[in-house]
Amino acid sequence: MLQVGLSLPRSPRGAAGGFPTAEGDKVGTGQEMLGSSPVTVVITPEADTWDIDASSCLGCGQFVDWDKMPEPEQQANIPRDVLSKPPKELKKLAREGYWVASRSLRARVYHHLIQQVSCRLVTPDALVYRDVVSRLFGKLSVSSHPLPEFLEGCSMPTYCLNLDGVTALKKILICIGNLFPDITYSPILPSLVALLLHYSKDEAQCFENIARLIASNAPHTSYIDQSFLAHQASCMTFGDLANKHCPAAHKLVASTSENVFEVYSEWLSWLFQDLPFSYAIRIFDVYLLEGQKVLYRIALALLKQYRLSVTSPELEGTDIKADLQAFAQNIAEHVTVDKLLERAFGIRLFSRKEIWLLQMANRKALMERGITMVQGRQSFHLAVDMQNFSSSIVTAQEMRIIWSWIPERFSLFPPLLLFSTSRDGCSLQRFYTCCEGYEPTVLLIKTTEGEVCGAFLSSDWSERKKSGVASGFFGTGECFVFTVSHVLFLERYEWVFIKKPELAKAVPRSRQRSPSPSPASLLGSSPDGHSTSSNRLTVPTPQRRGRLSPFLAIRHFLLPSKTASMFMSGSWEGIIIGGGGGQALSLDANLLWGHTEHCETFDNPPLCQENFKVQLLEAWGFQN
Repeated sequence: MLQVGLSLPRSPRGAAGGFPTAEGDKVGTGQEMLGSSPVTVVITPEADTWDIDASSCLGCGQFVDWDKMPEPEQQANIPRDVLSKPPKELKKLAREGYWVASRSLRARVYHHLIQQVSCRLVTPDALVYRDVVSRLFGKLSVSSHPLPEFLEGCSMPTYCLNLDGVTALKKILICIGNLFPDITYSPILPSLVALLLHYSKDEAQCFENIARLIASNAPHTSYIDQSFLAHQASCMTFGDLANKHCPAAHKLVASTSENVFEVYSEWLSWLFQDLPFSYAIRIFDVYLLEGQKVLYRIALALLKQYRLSVTSPELEGTDIKADLQAFAQNIAEHVTVDKLLERAFGIRLFSRKEIWLLQMANRKALMERGITMVQGRQSFHLAVDMQNFSSSIVTAQEMRIIWSWIPERFSLFPPLLLFSTSRDGCSLQRFYTCCEGYEPTVLLIKTTEGEVCGAFLSSDWSERKKSGVASGFFGTGECFVFTVSHVLFLERYEWVFIKKPELAKAVPRSRQRSPSPSPASLLGSSPDGHSTSSNRLTVPTPQRRGRLSPFLAIRHFLLPSKTASMFMSGSWEGIIIGGGGGQALSLDANLLWGHTEHCETFDNPPLCQENFKVQLLEAWGFQN
């Protein structure tokens, strides 16, 4: 008698089956015909159906140590025609964990999805792999061949692979190095190959599938970073997103680590090295359908969960990088994989294109630092030197936190004092002269009452000249304002659409545009220097393209409010930061008197006493 354990859930009536096998035959409870010979099929109990060999997974399983594999979960109502579902429905099924119930289903889905990936015309397939393997190895063992140089310093998780699986993993990686010579650094690659091997019928199929992900050419979509430059840019992009979407966690990391970038450089390792197999494979399920953007979501959710699990006093003297790694390794003690994914998909990121623009901007900044496509791994350090930094307004520790809020591509460069009222005098003309040509800038203000506030301003002040005589607002959604009351009490107020990006999609673009406000009418300074603004600001002329940061430019959004993009404005009458119902900050032409109030652009409270006198003002740029 041939005993077959099939990886199929029970139907509500208790019969086995629920969707077709690979050959399209339904499983029954008596005799099935195989060709012309009857074969008796014995349905084993549910608990036993998974502890079997490769036959349970449509030929896959030869590389798996089944004793290490987690038990599959029961899942009812798996659609019979799942592979013919449109991408939107497949995405929903993957997010809800439908592949968990059946290893054979997951294997088929993986192969189907990857075969649909748009990739380069000449992409090596299974036949090429077999040819290269015979040519490279012959009768030699894998151990006689070194792993590719692009894996230098990279970990190689094996998850639930057996010894044959580990050998297959090394062979595939060696062949990738041979067939993809342009790959210079790819720490995520070993994990992806290992995960695919669990659900591949042989090495050649696994190689063909990973090769298609490597060669993907879909617009604004990437699966695998293949150079140190691309990897570092994605780490910087994650840092930017953590800055925007996990402010509490980001502030904790910045206040307890001297090198924030080094902490975030491990974000992919959290997902595909530190998390246990049952979490990593669920992430892989959605990754195949949604690309790298979904990895950002899940890593942000993990970072948020970490922040909920620790307090600042607990981290004093702690290596936060190692602590985050340990947290990921023991994630089951804190949150289930379903809850982690649910929280991840509750994070409203910007579009794939907008994230791609940010990644390209980060790549450009790295290239300006001398990083190339062909070089190996390097280390980076936080730009603010705690020993040498000196400001008359903030401490080095406070500046380090402010610097951590700045987009990663700029914080690669050390701060440079451009203007100071104590050195250059209280002159707006002098302020413009010193700051023009630098993009972006950080404005720091200390009042005569000892209060400290400021702003990060994403665009060159020379942009004010491009709107004509009646200068309007310019800048991008990366601008923000902040207050400093203590090293542990710094508050940042960002563009309102950072928190609610969905608000920027509902109104036709034609409603974004209206005449620029006159700077004189915006400032309306009284003889004593106090602002007498009527708080009635109109939308500015849309910003020019020029040298503006490509990320969060208002031209990429359909803005529902006429006061949603008032970032920065300057004239000979004074400067304004933030608008709509008021100004977040305004300063007069003598840089002596200022005003602060709530504004719609940043949704901020007054940053200090509403009418204030300036004691000190500094403008900082970036040494490039």
